[in-house]
Amino acid sequence: MKIKLFFLGVSLLLCSAGFAQKNLNNYKYVIVQNKYDFLKEADQYQLNSLTKFLFEKYGFEAVLEGENFPEEMAFNRCLALSSDVIKDSGMFKTKLSVQLKDCNGALVFTSQLGESREKEYKVAYHEALRDAFKSIELLNHKYEPKSEGSLPAKKTISEKVAAANVEKEKEVARLKQELEALKKERETSAKAVKPIEPQPKKVVPVTKSLPAKAQILYAQETPTGFQLVDSTPKVVFKIKKTGRKDLFLVEGEDSVIYKQDNKWIYEYNTDAGAQQKELNINF
Repeated sequence: MKIKLFFLGVSLLLCSAGFAQKNLNNYKYVIVQNKYDFLKEADQYQLNSLTKFLFEKYGFEAVLEGENFPEEMAFNRCLALSSDVIKDSGMFKTKLSVQLKDCNGALVFTSQLGESREKEYKVAYHEALRDAFKSIELLNHKYEPKSEGSLPAKKTISEKVAAANVEKEKEVARLKQELEALKKERETSAKAVKPIEPQPKKVVPVTKSLPAKAQILYAQETPTGFQLVDSTPKVVFKIKKTGRKDLFLVEGEDSVIYKQDNKWIYEYNTDAGAQQKELNINF
């Protein structure tokens, strides 16, 4: 009976190791902490450096916290596992185990409990950690990308970045077209209401004092839009709402304020042509 139980236990252990190996092979990187909770300093006793070394020895690409991530890992955090070393209580032994968690914080692997009877801290920690890594060594880790839902290769990442830039350029071009159409609409409406001799196009004087980019303008709602005031408080602009959420007409001026790339832009006309200035608006 005892022999049967022994073989059953061995079988379950082998199945568990095979399952862990299959899952962990889908991960290419391991992020190693700079400091473990049971120690007082970062990389104390060079334990974190040893952890990184052992992961690389057994097939992973290890990255210390704070280092620049590889490009594919920066775009796809789930390519990496986060590691931690846990100290277990023991009267006469130093006991350490290694844990691995996925990008969602779920625990996917716990090593065997490594032990050491050495009294000197550095020697004991290093011996116990190497002992714990024996179960990671048995995994024979080899990175195997998932066939579906896998993280993109470097070429795919570059293509995605390029596509995002194209979409951004299209959005900017579309916004400029809408601004031009809005200006033409205003000019047509003005001519229809006041069929008089053409007046010279209003130009913002060169002496107009524009707020510095760093100066914060505070938006106060009005019946037709907002008034933008500085910290004095002084009204710098009165703006009217349009059909677009992030586009406003400036009262008394042939100018507009709109949002582009998460920045507020004040576009106005001068003798030299259309000019732009970035504003810092707090709505």
